[in-house]
Amino acid sequence: MKKRLLVQFLLAILLIPNGMMAQSSDATINSTLSGRVLDEKTNEPLIGASIQIKGTTHGVISDADGKFYFKTGQKLPYTLIVNYIGYEVKEVLATTSSIVVSLQSNAKQLGEIVVVGYGTQERKNLIGSITKVNPLEVSSIPVGSIDAQLQGKVSGVQISSPTGVPGESVNVRVRGATSINADNDPLYVVDGVFINSNSLQTIGTGGKATSPIADLNPTDIQSIEVLKDAEATALYGSRGANGVILITTKRGNFEQAPKVNFNVSYGQAKAIKLWELTTGHEHAQLVNEWWINTGKDTPSLNRTFANRPFRPVSEGGRGLPEEQKTYDRLSEAFRTAALQSYDISLVGGTKTTKYYIGGGFNSQEAILKPITFDRASFKVNLDQKINDRVQIGVSNSFSRTYRNQARAGDGPQGGLLQAALHTPTYLSPTENGVLVGRAGFDNLTLLLDNYDVNSTSLRYIGNLYAEAELLPNLKLRSSWGADYNNYNESEYWNTFLLLGAQGGLATSSISQFTSLLNEQTLSYRQKFGNKHSFGVVVGNTLQSDVLTRTYAEGRGFANNSFKIISSAATTTSTQSWSKSNLASFFAKADYGFDGKYLFNFSVRADGSSRFGTDRKWGYFPAVGAAWRIKQETFLKDVTFLNDLKLRTSYGIVGNQNGIGNFAAQGLWTGGAPYQGSPGIAPQQLANPDLKWERTNQFNIGLDASLFNSRVSFEINYYTKYTRDGLLQLALPSTTGFANYWSNAAEISNKGFELNINTVNYQRAGLKWTTSFNIAQNINKIEKLENPLRYGSRDLILQQQGTPLYSFWVYKQLSVNPETGNVVYEDVNKDGQITVADRQIVGSIWPKFFGGLTNNVNYKGFELSAFFAFQYGNKVYNHNKFFGEGGGARDAARVILASNNVRWQKPGDITDVPRPDGVNVNNYRDGGSRWLEDGSFLRLRSLNLAYNFPKSIANKLKADALKVYVNGTNLFLLTKYTGLDPESSASSDQNAQGIDLGTPPQPRSFQAGLSLTF
Repeated sequence: MKKRLLVQFLLAILLIPNGMMAQSSDATINSTLSGRVLDEKTNEPLIGASIQIKGTTHGVISDADGKFYFKTGQKLPYTLIVNYIGYEVKEVLATTSSIVVSLQSNAKQLGEIVVVGYGTQERKNLIGSITKVNPLEVSSIPVGSIDAQLQGKVSGVQISSPTGVPGESVNVRVRGATSINADNDPLYVVDGVFINSNSLQTIGTGGKATSPIADLNPTDIQSIEVLKDAEATALYGSRGANGVILITTKRGNFEQAPKVNFNVSYGQAKAIKLWELTTGHEHAQLVNEWWINTGKDTPSLNRTFANRPFRPVSEGGRGLPEEQKTYDRLSEAFRTAALQSYDISLVGGTKTTKYYIGGGFNSQEAILKPITFDRASFKVNLDQKINDRVQIGVSNSFSRTYRNQARAGDGPQGGLLQAALHTPTYLSPTENGVLVGRAGFDNLTLLLDNYDVNSTSLRYIGNLYAEAELLPNLKLRSSWGADYNNYNESEYWNTFLLLGAQGGLATSSISQFTSLLNEQTLSYRQKFGNKHSFGVVVGNTLQSDVLTRTYAEGRGFANNSFKIISSAATTTSTQSWSKSNLASFFAKADYGFDGKYLFNFSVRADGSSRFGTDRKWGYFPAVGAAWRIKQETFLKDVTFLNDLKLRTSYGIVGNQNGIGNFAAQGLWTGGAPYQGSPGIAPQQLANPDLKWERTNQFNIGLDASLFNSRVSFEINYYTKYTRDGLLQLALPSTTGFANYWSNAAEISNKGFELNINTVNYQRAGLKWTTSFNIAQNINKIEKLENPLRYGSRDLILQQQGTPLYSFWVYKQLSVNPETGNVVYEDVNKDGQITVADRQIVGSIWPKFFGGLTNNVNYKGFELSAFFAFQYGNKVYNHNKFFGEGGGARDAARVILASNNVRWQKPGDITDVPRPDGVNVNNYRDGGSRWLEDGSFLRLRSLNLAYNFPKSIANKLKADALKVYVNGTNLFLLTKYTGLDPESSASSDQNAQGIDLGTPPQPRSFQAGLSLTF
């Protein structure tokens, strides 16, 4: 008792402003009121409780005995609002001059319901590592898909948006990466349906890929749970190897009056900054230096000062450098983009029926012309009670997603940023009145005016279920789910553009993905006496995935008015079909004793058609235990401690994603004609021993809640070890095959996660809360017989003993101040710089990453600031390599202003060498000069909202009215010299962290209105 009073007294000293203890003596006194605030369970006084007379600004604070006193101009009776950190807010009607108020401890966090595998559970009874995210916290961030909105919100989950194009794929890694060739993306489950998260795109856009997750409307989502450890994901078996993201959409409630919710927002986005380029004068001077230096190194080229390119016109040159104009193409390529969103929903229910109907339209222009993203969606969720024991329901999501889909990655032809960024600033876009480009690059104006690359995704995700209570506490549930995606792409390149220069080029691709799912679960839960609780779930899953694709191409059109492939002089086409089946059986049992000791065990068996005849089945068990230490007698009197729980788990999960549906089989192709006659030929070598990739994972965690839930934290340490890693191995060409699938890699991940939530201030209508998370993952390739190279210029090297996605570069030591030439580290000391001198220098993995959120609420106002950060990762600035690499590559590429600090004379100290067209070392592909620190701190979102008083809303015939403004990416602190440290030119998981031709994440501002009727 004394300890509790001491703690509360100290808190009162720290948190109570002296001014709130004072009361005016000048006002008219119509009543006095004395009272006391107590804990409802213990009857102990609560020090520092806020007591306010409703409808006034008059408030006081309870003292060390929980007592308070009012002298007020208000006449009895009046309503008091009593508020105390860690307790439910209570309104009490005061009718006499003395009152006692009892507050109930706020156990919302411990009693919070969390969605787990095939069911729900109270947070206090969780054993696995699960993070719950409220979509409302991130829904205002204007990106195409919900996964991009989650960045920085979930500890241990590294999310990066490699492009500023809305609706493109996002990299999501739950506790690292476990595979080289197999898929590392988490499993997405929407209302019980396993959905496809792999892009169906076939038409090239410079290495980029669209995101199927962008077909979901974030406004329809009720909650998101991220399952991270083996105990949490075990019931999903092979599907949960890379973590599971459970998405639950909104539903109505029984006996709920109908409500209409309407939300509209509009805003704009633009680039935070663009590349700083040389002026026409500066670029011309660089070209002259390049010309002269090349001539000095190789006199036979006859390149001298006298015949330099930029000399007086009278001498046959292009004019002096200072006479050159500067042409700004970046401003032509980028724009201020329009953002708009409209959502409306109807939710409600009767005694036997509940429903949610929602529709939405979201339109986002990219900051890079002419890219757009439009999504129209329609959602219907319906639940019906047949009787007291039987219930059926459906979930239906329909969407149409349209993209004007430009090339915003690698590759010069058709590349928007290449045309804008790698064309000399001194070069006029017109010649004799005609638009022209430079060799190998399109004229930007022509490219923007004639761009025609489009895709339309039609998506249906649905689920039908029936649930029956067979006996008391015994439930049977059967469900049928479907994920159908029709993805239609087309592109046309007319004769004004390089890709269509030979009469025009048109392509069309239609992909159809169909996933059918049937599940049965039988669950039983029972309590025995006051101390024992027991539950068991058994079930099975049958799933079939089919992918069909038809691709056609036409070349040679009569003129640019003809765009349909049937009008082409030459046409070609291909067709493919692929199918995989998965049969699964699973069971889970859990037991709890006295609310203190929690245990569970689960096992899942998966049989996949993708593996060898005798290797199709994989078995994935998991076991977990938790000890709620706070429930022990020796801690029950420690009043500042609300809860303390120790958790641990171990399990095995499998992976089959990312390999071909027929990966283990020997395949033949019929597309092998010989002398005009049809024929067949071997296509793929069989591997009957191909089996499941398996990851063992151990987790130990501690959860705590302190000071009446004012402070809570969760900490986890985990290790993951992957064996039998699925990998394509190269074969000698003499075999007739290029490669085959095998189990040839081992990879480890280990790390920690920390989440802290605090209530910093809560009094008199003002509440300030903070959420902070930080994590680290250490990745290592434990076994890989032969190194594998990925990415442009083989910049990524997968090698035993190093992390996945490590950069393989020539390490630049300096620029020789006497010669202006680059000095590289000669690793093998042979006096030459060759491939043998390339070495691993950093990787894309940060040393730590996380997020910080502050929320402040005051009398209808809501202010939220959300930061995301990461530290210690590397990014290869390939834009800078090309923009500085005019020497040994091409003088016209010396486009970036960073060239202005180059070496020009003996004694210059710089890391940018002299421009030179002969000395390959100065601009060697893979030089470490362009490998930069990718650490950043980003103000991801800043949101200010105001909820109007109900009296004002009622005047509009509304129940609630809210207005808000939101800004994203308002602040970015980084040493990276490119535009965005998260940029990556490719969606290939093995080629991340290489920034080339990619628009950055934009800064945006939005204003919105939300109404409830």
